[in-house]
Amino acid sequence: MKHKASKSLAVVAAIVGISACNPPQEQSAQDTTPIELTVSPADFAVEIDGDSVQLYTLTNGTATAAITNYGARIISLQVPDKNGELVDVVLGYKDLASYRKPGEGFYGAIVGRYGNRIAKGQFELEGQQYQLELNDGPNTLHGGTNGFFMKVWEVKHATDSSLELQYISPDGDAGYPGKLDATVTYTLTSDNGLDITYRANTDKATVVNLTNHAYFNLSGEGDSTILDHLLTIRADGYTPVDETLIPTGEIASVENTPFDFRQPTAIGKRIDTADAQLLLGKGYDHNFVLKKDPGLQLVATVESPKTGIIMDVLTEEPGLQFYSGNFMDNVQNAKGGKTYGHRSAFCLETQHFPDSPNQPDFPSTVLEPKAEYRTRTVYRFR
Repeated sequence: MKHKASKSLAVVAAIVGISACNPPQEQSAQDTTPIELTVSPADFAVEIDGDSVQLYTLTNGTATAAITNYGARIISLQVPDKNGELVDVVLGYKDLASYRKPGEGFYGAIVGRYGNRIAKGQFELEGQQYQLELNDGPNTLHGGTNGFFMKVWEVKHATDSSLELQYISPDGDAGYPGKLDATVTYTLTSDNGLDITYRANTDKATVVNLTNHAYFNLSGEGDSTILDHLLTIRADGYTPVDETLIPTGEIASVENTPFDFRQPTAIGKRIDTADAQLLLGKGYDHNFVLKKDPGLQLVATVESPKTGIIMDVLTEEPGLQFYSGNFMDNVQNAKGGKTYGHRSAFCLETQHFPDSPNQPDFPSTVLEPKAEYRTRTVYRFR
């Protein structure tokens, strides 16, 4: 089934601009207020198997976000620094062709059906065993070799500050049961938050764990390190992993470990200590068990000492995967002709826990027919 952007939306490529005090307006071909981007919309305007791909730009009058419907990816996110200058804090490639290459790293994408890892790509549901595509050694990572990050999403609605995208995943897609109708809505809010709302329903019991895989550097994409960033995570526990980065099932205390970020701590302060878990992940690549009250809650804060940019992470999810860019190395064809090096970005992926379908003590990721999957995350900048 094809998922095409409507002609009126496809024409836009969403180069728009409004005052933050004006109400959102439907995008049209007449919306031509220039916005300075770090990428060219022309490098993202292609057709893939008959589906239209474009670059859409959201603005609130202060910040801008560029998003493509290929993989529902955040391509750039420009927010003011301490001097009021716009800084692009999201890493990415300069053209769509680079995002389509194998091993591109999930930059900025919505990953699914199941974000993070499932052991051996297997799980049992309602008495039936399912085998998924393997793409991370013996395991499945972020939905398999052709997950949501590789799909052209349909543009359902677009305004100057919001973009709603839909992908319908057929029964058996990558081995997952049930037809899943997934919708992601990006909204750039008046307080410089990038609000991401996820919704999904299914016609058959399945597992769902959607998240965004943006790589951040609050000193600006292309800056050499994130080790000087101060990180706070509101978590007393984390899930230790085995040698293939699958959770052991234990929830371990962060007390007296390099995983204690309950107070602002430089990411690089303890990253190279001889800790068994850090050695397995070559740094941080672990799920933190959040101290959660119902509803949207502040769960993490990151600050760059160079730009003064502070990012708050708010979510309704029970887990947060912190990845410190350990496997980044000489990433070519990035925006601005830059090359991304080792640990030059971090990810904070709001989620349910890795391998939950095989871990009965973890929060369930099962979605039943007639139930709605709905969750929300905000990356807010100040």
